[in-house]
Amino acid sequence: MRKPHAPHRPALNAGLLALGVGGAAVIGLVTWFGARAIGREVLAAAWVVPATLLLHLFQLHLSAVAWRISVGPPPEARPPGIGRYMLIRWVREAVNSMLPVAQLGGNLVGIRLLMHRGVPAPQAGAGTTIDLTIEALTQFLFTLAGIAALAAISPDRSWAPWVEAFVAATAVALGGFVLAQRAGLMRLVETLADRLARVIPAPPPGAPHRLHAELLRLQKDRTALAKATALHLLAWMLGIAETWLALAAMGHPATLAQALVVDSLGMAARSAGFVVPGSLGVQEAGFVLAASLVGQPPEAAIALSMVKRLRELTVGATGLVAWQWTEGRRLLRL
Repeated sequence: MRKPHAPHRPALNAGLLALGVGGAAVIGLVTWFGARAIGREVLAAAWVVPATLLLHLFQLHLSAVAWRISVGPPPEARPPGIGRYMLIRWVREAVNSMLPVAQLGGNLVGIRLLMHRGVPAPQAGAGTTIDLTIEALTQFLFTLAGIAALAAISPDRSWAPWVEAFVAATAVALGGFVLAQRAGLMRLVETLADRLARVIPAPPPGAPHRLHAELLRLQKDRTALAKATALHLLAWMLGIAETWLALAAMGHPATLAQALVVDSLGMAARSAGFVVPGSLGVQEAGFVLAASLVGQPPEAAIALSMVKRLRELTVGATGLVAWQWTEGRRLLRL
């Protein structure tokens, strides 16, 4: 008698397939635009990786503070400190960027780790949902800023129809996501979480109603939402410095406006390719297109993506180690 497939096997196979396609796309782009030229650009910018790593850690810190504000203090326990939120945010990003989990697994792991620190499941889930929503909204604003900068510095408007279509589609998607939360999306999420008990413990009876109610309660704190929004937006804007510094190190200096265009549109492409682990291939293609709009060569754009991936690999690998270390300590205590 054949054993039934594990429920997570199709999703895992799909993730591995997307990883393979994305890896092939990266190889194709590097080969097409010249592996030797791209390699020289990466080596020229390698010295900025430590600086971009420190910058990204500060971005993670800002995002962690915003997440903590969105979740709020638990009613019957001491809230986790900023350092703990920073560690969990680090792990959350590492899982999403390094594993084939379609940008979902890291958020579930983050909720699980918050629960281990005394945050009730409904509050952890609702607060994380708000944090993800704010992060997506602020990235949309960041992308709009990049489009505005492009319109100011580029006399060519051939890109306008495509960009307008992207902005409209993104606005509709974000608006639909917010409306779905108000309409009871969290009840569906809680039902799906029952089937992911290996990642996040099954909620007690009545949790769907508490999770939806908790989301509505947290959304009423307008001051907290404003603070979290400002912090996330600042974190996005700091990415401009990484792009500007890397391009300058390669010998392709850019203005801050050009760096804003490249970083905002490139990261928008990365987010759009969330189904591909690490957005392999999608990120590289996005940077090539964005860089071409401001006169930067494609090999510099791919090298820029590689420099970002070196930083991402460092953060991701250490984040996965931190996750296993945290889980291991918990198991030892148990």
